[in-house]
Amino acid sequence: MNRLLEDLRIIEISAFVAAPLAGMTMAQMGAEVIRIDPIGGGLDIVRWPVTKDGASLYWAGLNKGKRSLALALDKPEGREIARALITAPGPGAGILLTNLPPLRGLDFASLGAARADLIVLRLIGNRDGSAAIDYTVNAASGFPLVTGPGGGPVNHVLPAWDVAAGLYLASGLLAAERRRSRTGKGQEVVLALSDVMLATVANLGYVGEVQINGTSRPALGNDLYGTFGRDFATADGQRIIVIALTPRQWRALGQATGLGERFAMIEPLMGVDLDAEAGRYQARDAIAAVLAPWCAARSLAEIARSFAGTGVLWSPFQSFAELVAHDPRCSERNPLFAAVAQPGIGPYLTPGLPLDFAGEPRLPPQPAPRLGEHTDQILADVLGLHAAEIGRLHDTGIVAGLPGG
Repeated sequence: MNRLLEDLRIIEISAFVAAPLAGMTMAQMGAEVIRIDPIGGGLDIVRWPVTKDGASLYWAGLNKGKRSLALALDKPEGREIARALITAPGPGAGILLTNLPPLRGLDFASLGAARADLIVLRLIGNRDGSAAIDYTVNAASGFPLVTGPGGGPVNHVLPAWDVAAGLYLASGLLAAERRRSRTGKGQEVVLALSDVMLATVANLGYVGEVQINGTSRPALGNDLYGTFGRDFATADGQRIIVIALTPRQWRALGQATGLGERFAMIEPLMGVDLDAEAGRYQARDAIAAVLAPWCAARSLAEIARSFAGTGVLWSPFQSFAELVAHDPRCSERNPLFAAVAQPGIGPYLTPGLPLDFAGEPRLPPQPAPRLGEHTDQILADVLGLHAAEIGRLHDTGIVAGLPGG
C-alpha cells in the first residue's frame, strides 16, 4: 500500500464483490478501511473458493489491507456503535460504503443528522430497488447470446459488472470526497448494478447498433467483431488467439509468418482493403484459411519464437493452473505480487494495487484481516472506549474479537 489516501477513514458494511473491491481499492491507496461484519461473519465469509480447512480465499482476496470489527448489527447497541464509527469526527472520516439495505438508524438521513458532511456510497441491484446480482444483470445484457459459437446463452463466469461497479464506487467515493473538501457538503451516492451494465452496453455501441442500424450483434465465437481476430490450433494441441487490430499489427503478422504475399492476394480477390479494420473483418475467413495451416504446422514454442519481438498481437489460451505455473507476469518477478502470509490460510501469491504512482513507494500487499481482529483496537482508537467498557461489550455479545482473544 502507498499512503495517498492516508487521511481518509471509510466504514464498510458489505458483502460479495463490488463494495468489498471498492473498499480494498481505497485501502490499497492508503485509506483506513474498517469493515464491519456480523459476529460470526457475513454472507460471504465462507464463499468459495475455500481451502481444505474451509478458509475463504475469496474473502481474503477482496479484503486485503482492511481492519475488521465484528459487531452485532441486529441489536440496537450494535447499531449505535456502527453509527458512532460512521459519524466519528475528523476531516477524512464520515464515509460509509455499503451494498446492503439500510439498517434502522444507518440510513443516510439518520446518519446525516449526526454529521452534516456525511458521504454514503450505496450499491443497489436495479434502479427501482429490486434485487439483482452480476449474473442476472449479465443475462439481460445481451452478451450471453453473443458469447460462444451460438445456439444458446453462455453466461460469462467473470463477474465483470461487479468489478466495474466496484471501481465506479471507488471513483464515486473520491469525487464525493473532493466535493466535500471544496464545499463542506456531504451527499449520498447511489449506484445501480444494472445501470453499470446498461451504461457499458450503450457506451460500447451495442444500443446504437440496434437503434440506428437496425441490427443486433451476432454470435461470432472467438472472432473479433469489426477487425481480424480468431483462435487457432497448434501442432502440439494448444490454442492461441491472434489479433490484427491496427495496420502495423497486420503487417507484422504477415512478416512474422512469411504469409504477407498470400495475404495480399486476398485483397483483389475479395475487393477489400486489408489495411482497414473493416476489410480484415470482411475477409476474416479467407485470412484464417491462410493462417490456420501455418499455426497447425508449428508447436506453441515455435510460434512464440516466431512472434517474439515482432509486434504481432497474440496470446496462448491457458488455464488458471498454467497461468500460475508458467506466466512470468503472475509471479514475484512482477512487482504487483508478493508472497503474503494470510492468517488462517498460509503464504501465497497476493497482488497489491495495479496502479503505479510515480514518486510514491510501492509497499508490499497486505493480508486480509481475520474476522474481528481489530475490534478492540477500533473501539479504543476511534471511539475512545476504555478497556472495561470494551469488556462489557464482549460479555453482552455486542462485539467479538479473535477466538481466544
